[in-house]
Amino acid sequence: MSRLQDALAASDQIWGGWVVGPTIIGPEEFAQAGYDYVGFDVQHGYLDDADVALLLRRLEHLPIATAVRLPSAAPAPIGRVLDAGADAVIIAMVETAEQAAAAVAATRYAPAGVRSFGPLRASLGHDTAALEAAVSVYVMIETARGLAALDEICAVPGLTGIYLGPADLAISMGHRLSDAWTHPDVHAAMAEIQTTAAAAGLVTGIHAGTGQLGKAMAEMGFRMITLASESQALRRGAAAHLAEATAGSADPAGPDGYLQ
Repeated sequence: MSRLQDALAASDQIWGGWVVGPTIIGPEEFAQAGYDYVGFDVQHGYLDDADVALLLRRLEHLPIATAVRLPSAAPAPIGRVLDAGADAVIIAMVETAEQAAAAVAATRYAPAGVRSFGPLRASLGHDTAALEAAVSVYVMIETARGLAALDEICAVPGLTGIYLGPADLAISMGHRLSDAWTHPDVHAAMAEIQTTAAAAGLVTGIHAGTGQLGKAMAEMGFRMITLASESQALRRGAAAHLAEATAGSADPAGPDGYLQ
């Protein structure tokens, strides 16, 4: 089993950090803080698979699981991050069962799939059955079309879980980005995704963005919950340090500052 699979087997909820740019210490600090996993964003982040391979190598001996978000089910990029040792792939913008099946096939060797053999780390070994078993496959439902195909997507063999993107889901449903966590229709869709996927035996994950929202999503039943990116964590910590240092001053951040 992978570290991600072990973490999910040991706990109802696991908590994740997110990395969107090249960094040396970001993932290690998430591990030190006690996070269960760290996700690397190749869809929206400033990372390519070479960056991800280096980051995964640095985490090989640290107690934290890893996932990589990719923009599509194209088999070559999926194969490269798995060859570098990722525990899971999260495939964005999946809207049909066929796309979900393609994501699964990209993680399986022939005859079950289309993954090409080529591990980049000796520690991964050469047992193709073990390599397949260690991989978790999540697809993101984050559009109205994906929501409409929820039952069919959840029935795809080999799928590990559904990972929800609230921002794109709200936009796709015709709502403002600011409505992602407050509009009743979006909330109902999120609840539907969680209950349907869980009933199908799948792990449900979500991009929360804050600890408060993460707690609410855990109460809703989501199990794999991403709390913050390294930039969000840095900004929050930096603001707290500055607030402590300037406490009691008349105008700590200036007339238009963010600390007042």
